[in-house]
Amino acid sequence: MLRLHFTDDDLRNVRVSRGPDPLWEIVCSICRLQTGDGRAEFGGWREGARERIRRDERLRVALSPLRGLVPSHGYIPDLLTPDASGDLAAGLDAVGATPARVVTEQVGRLNAAQAGLRGPGGSPRADSVDLKRVVRALRTYFDVVLRPHLPRMRGQVGADVDLRSTALLAGGVQGLLESLAPYARWRDPVLEVDYPVSRDVFLEGRGLLLVPSFFCWRRPTALADPDLTPTLVYPVAKPAWHLARDGGRGASRLLGRTRAAILQVLAGRDSRGGCTSTDIARVVGIAQSSLTYQMSALRDGGLVSSRRCGKYVVHAVTPLGLRILDGA
Repeated sequence: MLRLHFTDDDLRNVRVSRGPDPLWEIVCSICRLQTGDGRAEFGGWREGARERIRRDERLRVALSPLRGLVPSHGYIPDLLTPDASGDLAAGLDAVGATPARVVTEQVGRLNAAQAGLRGPGGSPRADSVDLKRVVRALRTYFDVVLRPHLPRMRGQVGADVDLRSTALLAGGVQGLLESLAPYARWRDPVLEVDYPVSRDVFLEGRGLLLVPSFFCWRRPTALADPDLTPTLVYPVAKPAWHLARDGGRGASRLLGRTRAAILQVLAGRDSRGGCTSTDIARVVGIAQSSLTYQMSALRDGGLVSSRRCGKYVVHAVTPLGLRILDGA
């Protein structure tokens, strides 16, 4: 359990990153690439990325500096994810400017955490870490492996930012923090986060940066160094990869384009508590009057459910609706 301790000053300084942070997406996606995690969400992407790397020897050589620095589980050096700015160039500049003593300290911590988990020669030596090569590897990985999927990443992260904005408008900062369930639970003045180790972080007026991430999986992650800007990276909801790739064409033939689009929007947001009518109408691009009719038809068919949450009506896709999307 990670416990983030807030003061009044911290509550006034909670921010949400507006788009995917390139370096965090690099690190999280490398973890996904090494494991079978998120078979439905990442399986198609992982298969394509592995095949690309397997066939291209120059790409494998270019990415080799990352091999020992990003394990599939456990501690990852903070130097790979400096203060999240959402700007790849700025982030890479920060990585390249990491002081030698920080490299030594963090690589030593990585090796200690991975002791016994790697074979001989599997752990990097601090004096062998060439930051220029690491920066080139990060840039190459992003350009080749992630950039082709950037529109989808931006779309899913943007949908999450919309949800957080709605929660903030409806319930203030407390509503925003409560919206992080089930990954975190707000118990004023502490945010309790699902985390693999027990840890307390006192924000001490620095606030908290929330970073929604496409490739983050199952539980949030955070910077290990308590002196760095407090940052919480959490997973956004994602439909299965084959559903996104198909674009809902099968469901469109069955239900009609508008109703299929509504189900797709809800399927992408359902695990975070549903979606308001205003959000659906804006994303799908239809008038509220048309949405009311379409939602009524979907409810009558048992494909969506609706409930009142304060002054809003929140809609969610039902298990039957998900099966329709999947089967179609």
